[in-house]
Amino acid sequence: MSCFPCCCNSQAKSSSPRLCPSRKPSNGRRTFKSLAAAMSLKTGSSRHRQIDAEIRKYGEAKNDVKIFAYEDLNEATNNFSSERLIGEGGFGNVYKGYLASLDQTAAVKVLNRQGAQGTREFFSEILMLSMVQHPNLVRLIGYCADGDHRILVYEFMANGSLENHLLDIGENKEALDWKTRMKIAEGAARGLEYLHNSADPQVIFRDFKSSNILLDENFNPKLSDFGLAKIAPKEGEDYVKTRVMGTFGYCAPEYAATGQLTTKSDIYSFGVVFLEIITGRRVLDPARVTAEQNLIDWAQPLIKDRTKFSLMADPALKGQFPVKGLFQALAVAAMCLQEEADTRPYMDDVVTALTHLAVHKIGEKDIAGESIKIAGHVESIKIVGHVESTKVPGHVESTKVPDHVGSVKVPGHVESFRAANSMGSERM
Repeated sequence: MSCFPCCCNSQAKSSSPRLCPSRKPSNGRRTFKSLAAAMSLKTGSSRHRQIDAEIRKYGEAKNDVKIFAYEDLNEATNNFSSERLIGEGGFGNVYKGYLASLDQTAAVKVLNRQGAQGTREFFSEILMLSMVQHPNLVRLIGYCADGDHRILVYEFMANGSLENHLLDIGENKEALDWKTRMKIAEGAARGLEYLHNSADPQVIFRDFKSSNILLDENFNPKLSDFGLAKIAPKEGEDYVKTRVMGTFGYCAPEYAATGQLTTKSDIYSFGVVFLEIITGRRVLDPARVTAEQNLIDWAQPLIKDRTKFSLMADPALKGQFPVKGLFQALAVAAMCLQEEADTRPYMDDVVTALTHLAVHKIGEKDIAGESIKIAGHVESIKIVGHVESTKVPGHVESTKVPDHVGSVKVPGHVESFRAANSMGSERM
């Protein structure tokens, strides 16, 4: 068994989606794809009534999502002025706007209309964000679907995306410190944990990456861009069968290979982003020398050697990080990146571990104590010569991160990752 299996080929295949067999709706239950396609054919008030009706079929609307006229958003953004442009990408442009009717600043995303896919994602996002509510999920204020316009209006996040502060920092921009990085990781994990366990219906995010984590004025993170999100499998079903969508490098290996999507696919993606947070490196960076272009390839030999663990920390931290915290963070990332989906931890376990990592302080010998509680039990982590041993519910789990093999057992099952001699490199 090996960790860091996917996205480790420098000569990667195209990141364009692969088509997989369509999943048939079970027991007459319609998919978001079919719902969005049906709504795209409707116009005006009938379309809005359809959205409300479909939300009620899936669950309860938790947000008061407003309907905006195009003229209102045009005025809010000063005719979508380039001076108001705060982001752009394949989905379209994002503008900073002021909603006079609400006395509120907002982010206004204008979607490019390129075929039916964009329209489906537009309506899927409205449906998803109408039914979820959590401090670590971006709030959808409203939308505009007048005529051919497809515009989403979100709460404004003053500090932009994690990508901007972690991977796109200029020489004159201060790097995120360790405490802030762990705070962001913990908050993002809480957002995923809510989607997986508490949302009704439960949701698989499917596109977890640094550019989809937005930061408010206090660097509190919120997950954004739910256009690819899927409703999790119903009870009795193991996975959702769907086309492979998302961003190359972040997709879990089993999902990329088969189109079988589960919550464990999100956990793999979280592991990739967490490794980016620790190292300050993109998962794929063609600007680096060949040997360092793929984060996973670069990390593999370093995680085999305990004397090189500190080399994995972002140089922009300038050595200001707790060594024990770094080792534990790398262990969490490695567990999330295990090749076999069933052996990855659940998101609530990851949240518990990160909650303790977030309180680590520079210079403390034994920060946050020797124990970490996971799923109501105590997990003790001892580092002696860089060997961590972990105890979980009723049994002992040992994680030898450096030299050899680390195995981690989490509530109810065994999870293991091999961080050295058996570091395989299955390639996409």
